[in-house]
This record gives sequence, structure tokens and C-alpha cells, in this order.
Amino acid sequence: MSAVATAPRPQSVGTDARVTFPRLLRSEWIKLWSVKSTVWTLAITAVVIVGLVQLITWGELNVRESLDDTSPMNALSAFGGTAYVGPLAVAVLGALSITGEYTTGMIRSSLTAAPRRLPVLWSKAAVLAFVVFVVSAVSVAVAALLQALFFGGRGVSVDAGDPQVLRALVGNALYVTAIALLAFGLGALMRHSAGAITTTLGILMVLPILFQLIPWAPLRDLVPYLPNVAGSQITLTDAMIAEQGGDGVVLSAWAGFGVLMAYVVVVTAAAAVLLKKRDA
Repeated sequence: MSAVATAPRPQSVGTDARVTFPRLLRSEWIKLWSVKSTVWTLAITAVVIVGLVQLITWGELNVRESLDDTSPMNALSAFGGTAYVGPLAVAVLGALSITGEYTTGMIRSSLTAAPRRLPVLWSKAAVLAFVVFVVSAVSVAVAALLQALFFGGRGVSVDAGDPQVLRALVGNALYVTAIALLAFGLGALMRHSAGAITTTLGILMVLPILFQLIPWAPLRDLVPYLPNVAGSQITLTDAMIAEQGGDGVVLSAWAGFGVLMAYVVVVTAAAAVLLKKRDA
């Protein structure tokens, strides 16, 4: 009898190497937290939101006492400062979360693994939005709790049971998240960290002042539609928005936030088109 030698059959490893969107999300989650700037910028954001609310509350109460002002203080007004200072750190994070990969060249590996490209962009944006919203929402909640703890005896604490107040508190987290996404979109569009960060901070801090200082009516009429001016309306109650008054346009909370999100969509869509056309 003769034995017939047969080659061993290759064994299946039983793994699925397909690139799916959940796997892209997991990959972007790992990459986001592997960078030290993520922890630092989120920590700074949390400290600024919590600390600023306490400082503004304490300062306004002291001023009122020195002026013998016995009128009740609107506790929610102390959260107003977070709309202007709170997003600054996450704006840096939003830009770096995409431009950092272009700086290191890692973006080539990401796009090689996912040749369709756009799912990479969407997964980055989704992870960024989730992380920033959770951190911002928790920070706002902690700020409200500490405000009630420190100043509740002096009659200052937000009424979270009021739907308008609750919407404004959640609006702070939504606004900060939207600014992070705007910076992300600019980073994806410009592919340059310094350029994206400078542009975002210029939009947030310089444009509103510039538009108000230049004595040209069309520019001043555009101020309510600037990203941060319009978007910050979501951090106010309807009564606080009505108190803004003036002769110009006053956007409602959701209309203002819609304007901000329109900026985010336009910038990110432009970045998506260029991502498909340009080389990595």
C-alpha cells in the first residue's frame, strides 16, 4: 500500500477583519484618549465651568450686599460666563483631534484601513461630540449642585424642576459641544493645528467685538447670526432672551442653536468633500 500525502488544510482563525462603523468608533475612542491633550483640555473645561459659576455667584452676591440690593438674584445668570470661556479649551481639543493625525501622518493609516474615508470623519466627530457633551453636562450639574450647597442659604440656586431652566442648563453642554464640532470641522478643512485653533478662537472672541466696533450697520446687523452669539441663546431661558431687548434681531433659543449647527454642518460638509478629493 502506498500512502498519499495531503497538504494540511488552512485553519480559519474565526475572525472578521471587516472595517465597520462600530469598530471605527472604538478605534477613534482609543486614539482620542491616547493623547495627553484630551485629558488636559477636558479637565480645564470642567474646572472653568464649575469654578466660574461659583466665582460669578459669589461676586454678584457681594456686590448686591454692598449696594444693599435686596432683589432676588437669578441663579442661572451665573452660568452665562461659561458660554464665553467654557468652549475655549474644547475648541483646541476639537481642532487637535483631527489635525494631530495630519501632523503625525497617522491619517494615512486611518484612511488605508477605511478607504471610503468619510466614515473615519464621522466616527471622529461622533466620539468627540459624545465625550465633550458628557464632560460638559457633568460639569454643569456639579456647578449647579455646588452653587446650591454654597449659596443656597442666601437664596441662590437654580430650579432644575423648571423646564426652561433645565433646558438652559442642558443648553450649556450643547453649546460647548457644538463649538468643539465647529473647531473639528475647521481642523478637518484646514489640516493645520495652529490655523484651525486661531480661526476658531478668532470667530469666538474677535469677530463679535469687531462687528460691533466698526461703524457700519450691515456688520452690526450680522452680530446676532455669528456662531457664538447665536448659539449661546440656547443657554438662556425665554424670559432672559426677552430681556435682551434692543432694536436688532433677537433669536430664540433653538433658532440660535440652529444657526450655530448650520455653521457646523456647512464647514464639516466642505471638509468631507475635500477629504474625498484631496490626498492624505
